[in-house]
Amino acid sequence: MKHIEFFKVSGSGNDFIIIDNRDRIIDEKNLKNFVANVCRRKMSVGADGFILIEKSDSVDFRWRFFNADGNPAEMCGNGARCAARFAYLNRIAGSKMSFETEAGIVSAKVSNDLVKINIPEPAELKTDYLLDLENGALKISSINTGVPHVVIVMDSIDNVDVVKLGREIRFHDMFAPAGTNVNFICQNKDDTISIRTYERGVEDETLACGTGAVAAAIVTAFKFGAESPVRVITKSGESLYIYYKVNNGKCSDVYLEGDARIIYKGELYEDAWEYSL
Repeated sequence: MKHIEFFKVSGSGNDFIIIDNRDRIIDEKNLKNFVANVCRRKMSVGADGFILIEKSDSVDFRWRFFNADGNPAEMCGNGARCAARFAYLNRIAGSKMSFETEAGIVSAKVSNDLVKINIPEPAELKTDYLLDLENGALKISSINTGVPHVVIVMDSIDNVDVVKLGREIRFHDMFAPAGTNVNFICQNKDDTISIRTYERGVEDETLACGTGAVAAAIVTAFKFGAESPVRVITKSGESLYIYYKVNNGKCSDVYLEGDARIIYKGELYEDAWEYSL
């Protein structure tokens, strides 16, 4: 049987399947189905996302990122940190590196299991506007941190129905056709932020979302004057740290830092992707 080597890597609770595709070992013809099948939990390895590491003519490597449904995405903060650690451990790059993404060139620094990356300059920030939903209007903010995010500030996020409300907002006509990720956040007394995220492409709540954590930090910076760095506590209990500068109403020099842990290395056999439901 055909088999493909892979790594399983977790970034603060976001888990990813990473494959070294510099020698083009992955079949492009059925790539979407391949990704969706190997990312499906209980039926295969299971993951929030899928990453291919490929050759680049200008920087250390190029990545292609896919959500668990098999669709490509421009950026994934935690995925980028995991890709950087994978590249370092496999001698594809040094501890300081840069790589191509659809959202632009990302730089990274690896220190043991801690990885810090730059995030493309946030865009399309819009705070405190109303979104009409089934149960009435809801005040939201939105921003693009490489991918689109909605941020909803609440007094408490413990009892929010993340999947139901997140799905309604994710597929709302205002964000069509691409849709959006949805983050529910609350500010804690120690100036940290707690966050829960519904991720587009996973179509469920995830244990962490790097670009979502960045979106939360930037929104709170503009709404409440939160100072860099902001510590964001994810659903997994792990913390992400967001660094940034705010000048003349614009945000720049944005960095995301957190853990990227190698969970295991294995081989995918054809049974992992050649099945139907």
